[in-house]
Amino acid sequence: MTQDNAPLRPPEGKEFTVRAVVAAMGVAAIIGGSYPYIVMKLGFGPNISVVSAFFGYLALGIIFRDYNRWENNIVQTAGTSAGQTAFLCVLMAAFDMLHMDPSLNFDLVLTPFTSFLWLTTAGMLGVFLAVPMRQHFIVDEKLTYADGIAAGETLIVLDSRGPEARAAATSMGAGTVLSALFMVIREDAHILAAAWYRVPEMLAVGPTGPSMGFGVGWSLLSLGSGMLVGLRVNLSMLIGTVISWYFAPGLLLKYGVVDALVRKKVLLWIMWPATGMLIAGGLTALFMRWSILVRTFKNLSLAKVDSGDFPMNWVIAGSVISGAALMLVQKLFLGIPVWMTFVAILFSVPLMLVGLRVLGETNWGPISALSNMMQAVFGVLAPGNIAANMVASGVTGSIATESEGLMQDFKTGEMIGSTPRFLTYAQLMAVPVGAAAVSYVYPLLRKTYGIGGEHGLQSPISQKWSGFAQLLSKGLSALPEGALVALGVACVLGAAFTLLEGTRFKKWTPSPTGLGIGMLVPASAVITMFLGAVVDMVWARLHPQSHERHLTPLASGFIAGEAIVAVIIPILVAVGLLTLQP
Repeated sequence: MTQDNAPLRPPEGKEFTVRAVVAAMGVAAIIGGSYPYIVMKLGFGPNISVVSAFFGYLALGIIFRDYNRWENNIVQTAGTSAGQTAFLCVLMAAFDMLHMDPSLNFDLVLTPFTSFLWLTTAGMLGVFLAVPMRQHFIVDEKLTYADGIAAGETLIVLDSRGPEARAAATSMGAGTVLSALFMVIREDAHILAAAWYRVPEMLAVGPTGPSMGFGVGWSLLSLGSGMLVGLRVNLSMLIGTVISWYFAPGLLLKYGVVDALVRKKVLLWIMWPATGMLIAGGLTALFMRWSILVRTFKNLSLAKVDSGDFPMNWVIAGSVISGAALMLVQKLFLGIPVWMTFVAILFSVPLMLVGLRVLGETNWGPISALSNMMQAVFGVLAPGNIAANMVASGVTGSIATESEGLMQDFKTGEMIGSTPRFLTYAQLMAVPVGAAAVSYVYPLLRKTYGIGGEHGLQSPISQKWSGFAQLLSKGLSALPEGALVALGVACVLGAAFTLLEGTRFKKWTPSPTGLGIGMLVPASAVITMFLGAVVDMVWARLHPQSHERHLTPLASGFIAGEAIVAVIIPILVAVGLLTLQP
C-alpha cells in the first residue's frame, strides 16, 4: 500500500487521544535516553521514525483493539522529535573535547540544567520556524523525504487488512528482515556499532580508493534510500563523490594541501566547496520560487485553528517567545551577548531552509555542514571566541535537527491523512522530553564510557565540530590553502546549476543538492545509493506493475531493518544484556 492509495483518516477515526499522548511521551523518553549512545557510537543518527512507529505499535496496538495508524503517528512523531533533540549530544561531547585541551582556555561548562534549557528553547524555535514550510516542501514541491515515506509505510503496514495490505506487508517484512540480517552478519559483533563509516569495500580502485572509503557499502539501508530518491539526484551524488573522494585526494596531496590521505584531513578542505554548493543551490531555488513561498505564508495567515493547519499567528508568537527565551538562556547561563544570539537565529533560518531541501531530495540531513558554516560566520564576527563559535553553531544545529524531523513527520502525515496541527503539538511536547533525557543520560555515558580517547565514545561528528572550532580560533588564515576560493567557485556553480534546472536543459543538468551532499557523505554509501536507483529504474522498465506495488514498501523495509538493528544493539550493550568482545 503506497501513498497514492493509502486511505485518508475517516471522520470517526481517533488521532490526538489521551492514550496516544501518554504513549508518545513514554516513547519520547525511551528514544531520547537511548539515542545519545547510538549517535556517539555509530557516528551517525539512524532513522528513528520507523523505530518509534514500532514502539508505538507495541504501546498501543497490542493493548488496544481499536488502535489505529493516526494515533501511532502521534507516537512516532514524538519519538522522532525526542531523537532529533537527543542528537545534539554530539555538541555536548564537542564541548568536553575542547575542555581536554588546556591551551584553549575553554571554560564554558554545560550543566544538565543548562543543557535542558538550551536544547528546549532552541529545539522549540526550530519547530516553530519549520511549520510554515510544510506547504512549500511537502505539498507544492513534493520532495521525497525517504525516511518519512519509510515511517508512513511502517504505520500503514502495522494497521492494514486485505490482500493489497498483505502484499505490502510481505514486501516490507521481507525487506526489514533481510536488511536486519545483512547488518548483523556483515560485520563482527565487536565492531558492528561503528561499522557505518568503515563498511566493507568491493570495487575499491585507484590509489585513493581504500583510504577514502571509495567502494560499495554493504548496506541495504543505503540501497533502499537510493531506490526512493531517484536516478537524477543519485547520479549527481555519484558525480560529487567521484570528484571529491577519488580524484581530489590525490591532487590535494600532490600540491601539499594535505600531508596524508586521511579522510578527516581531506574533508576539512572538501567541506568548503560542498557546503557552498548546497547553500548557493538551496537559496537560489528558494529565490526562484519566491511567489510560491509568498502564497504559502498568505494561506497560513488566513488559516483557522479548526482547519488542520497550525495558524500563522501561532507560529509568529511561538517563534518570538522561544527566540526570546533562547536569548535569555544564552545570556544568563552561557555568557553569550543577546546580539550574537539574534544573529545566530537570523543566519540559521536560510540555513534551515537549505537543509530541508537537501534532506528532501537526498535523504541526508547536512546538519554538520550547516553548523560548520555558522562556525565560519562567527569566525569572522567573533574571531578567537570559541565559546561564541560553539554556541552559535549549536543554535543552527538545534534548529536544523528539529525542522528536519518535523518535515519528515509532515511527509508521513500526508501519506496517511494525519492532521498537521496535531503533529506539531506532538513535536513541541516531545522537545523538552528529549532535552531532559539527553541532559540526564549524557553525563552518565561520559562517566561510564568516557568521551574520545582510545577507549571512549569516539563521536566523529563531535571531533569534527570541536576541531573546526579550534582551527577557526586561529583566524581564517589557518584554513586550508584554496578552501575559500573553492567555496566561491562552488557557490557560482551551485547557483548556475539551479537556474538551469528551471530550463529545458534540466535533464542534462546535475542537481547541485546531489553534488554537494555527494561530496560530504562517505563514498561507499553514495555508490550503494546509486545502485539502488539503478534497481529502481531497471525494475520499472522490466515489470512496471510489480514495481508500482512493491518498490516503496520493500525499500522502506530496507531502511527500517538496519535502523532497528542499529538502535537495538547499542541499547543492549548499554544495559548490559549484550557483551561485545574486544
